[in-house]
Amino acid sequence: MNGRNGWAVEIDDLVKTFGDFVAVDHVSLKVPTGEIFGFLGPNGAGKSTTIRMLCGLLSPTSGRGLVAGVDVALDPERVRRNIGYMSQKFSLYDDLTVEQNIDFFTGMYGVPRERRRDRKDYVLQMANLTTRRDSLTGTLSGGWKQRLALGCAILHDPPVVFLDEPTSGVDPMARRIFWELIAELSRTGHTVFVTTHYMDEAEYCHRLALMYAGKVIALGAPAELKRGMKEHKLLRLDTGAPLDTMRAIEHEEGIVEVAVFGGGLHVVVDDAEASMRRIRERLGEAGIEVRRLEAIQPSLEDVFVALIEAEERKAA
Repeated sequence: MNGRNGWAVEIDDLVKTFGDFVAVDHVSLKVPTGEIFGFLGPNGAGKSTTIRMLCGLLSPTSGRGLVAGVDVALDPERVRRNIGYMSQKFSLYDDLTVEQNIDFFTGMYGVPRERRRDRKDYVLQMANLTTRRDSLTGTLSGGWKQRLALGCAILHDPPVVFLDEPTSGVDPMARRIFWELIAELSRTGHTVFVTTHYMDEAEYCHRLALMYAGKVIALGAPAELKRGMKEHKLLRLDTGAPLDTMRAIEHEEGIVEVAVFGGGLHVVVDDAEASMRRIRERLGEAGIEVRRLEAIQPSLEDVFVALIEAEERKAA
């Protein structure tokens, strides 16, 4: 089941308030069928509140949300029946086997009896759990539990799947395998709406929305968002004293932002050549040795840091 004109998720001017606090502030966006849509932002940005409204768990204060063509405010029960949902907590029963967990959720999701064997076999194969079907779930590693939780969330073959921080706490190899499963879901026509804090995972999404203070402040494909930083240039700066370096240069003319990145600094500037000259002069005066200073291509993390810093400057 899809929404109108091929949209799996439609949000129009969605607002959620708790007393005087505005958690979601007039958010509008559309997600087409089959897209992997990433939802990013710092804690408290409004991501989870938006997802809870889209899953029919919270009523919007105003505005409209449609998931697979169903209005989340008018028919939340139907929305819940037609989506898959998985959180970082993995809602599994450790004292049941893998197969028993699948059987339990098959019943919970109301999968027709005649389809249950096929859906179980599909999930076991999709998650590569066939040889572990009799293992106690509590004995599985985080990566295997993660795949089982995803399989249980899609037993009823929902058109839209919401994944809220699904890879938190699992190792990098398990995360990569999990994203291969997400890509396969997308290829078979499922829409995947995912929140993540990992910037490498954000690159796997077809499009991303960045939320801050309840608003969507950026929306687009990863490459498009990185190109959008073209009005500023990015420098990589390595010295032996990054914090002293930050203090020495952050108020220099032409320097927009300085942030710690790995063992060095990323410096957003208006003019790369002029700023590199000014940085070398200022650090020379401060007695700080420059080990590396060069212009680089921005990463998604650079883009998001710059966007959030710009929002904070506007708010101040």
